[in-house]
Amino acid sequence: MDLSDLQLNLRQLLNQWDPIGVAETAPDEYDCMLGPLLARLRGGAGRSEISEFLWHELEKHFGLDPTRHEVGSAADRLVVWWATARPAP
Repeated sequence: MDLSDLQLNLRQLLNQWDPIGVAETAPDEYDCMLGPLLARLRGGAGRSEISEFLWHELEKHFGLDPTRHEVGSAADRLVVWWATARPAP
């Protein structure tokens, strides 16, 4: 899977999560997280680090209360996805 495929898949996952509730009208709303998430996943980040990143983004960037948005479940899905989607070394 090349970078553009990874970004598209990651975008789909973030849009499925859709903590703001705007993915249908603004499918690129979470694109600001694509690069940072891919960098973390490539670097070997696990659930804890991904969860921490998502928490921070929801709270500081989007102004949401992370406790209402299943951050841990979203992090789990991203880590599992990466385990199957990542490019071969």
